[in-house]
Amino acid sequence: MLKCDLHIHSSFSRDGESRIEEILRQAERIGLDAVAITDHDTVEGASYALRCETSLVIVPGIEVSTRQGHLLVLGVSETIPAKLDFFETLEIAHRLGGIAILPHPYHIWRHGIARKVKGSIGMVDAVEAFNSRYIVGTANRKAAIMARRYGKPCVGGSDAHHARFVGFGITFVEAEPSCSSILDAIREGRTFAGCRMTPLQTYTRQSLRNVMKKMRRHVVR
Repeated sequence: MLKCDLHIHSSFSRDGESRIEEILRQAERIGLDAVAITDHDTVEGASYALRCETSLVIVPGIEVSTRQGHLLVLGVSETIPAKLDFFETLEIAHRLGGIAILPHPYHIWRHGIARKVKGSIGMVDAVEAFNSRYIVGTANRKAAIMARRYGKPCVGGSDAHHARFVGFGITFVEAEPSCSSILDAIREGRTFAGCRMTPLQTYTRQSLRNVMKKMRRHVVR
């Protein structure tokens, strides 16, 4: 059984705080077998990670900003354009051979697609049933319940934006230690997930920093 964190952001994300090397060293230190680098709207971080020397299995991925919210896509090496309709993004993801996962699907403030697109859980390949960056666990529980209702595999991710929180969300995968085996296992539902909460003050500070960045960009314009 492999221990995987399938939702991690690096400094290649606009709000990521840690370099790829720091993320990989932390994942190795805590005993993970695999990580997915899923930066916002770019595969550059994942591509860089694949070139690094590490004992980990690297699963390339991306978190795409669709018009209706965020969509995780694992197993792709091409950047999927942002701001497309969810359905178009899903089509592209599958055309590229990727696994489409709804991250934090019911979170009110964090671009949860399931709150806006009725039946979206039934359209994707898996559901992020555990995300460590929830203030309360209600949305996680609802995601797990709806995944079971639709017969979808459940995965977990830290959604870490800093290396120290890598591994706070875990997907346990019954697979061989290779990217293709892990992706096949997710498709086939040979997974279960768990997590512990990222401290509230951490992502509160991050949210405030992001607001300030947006305000500064607006002033400059």
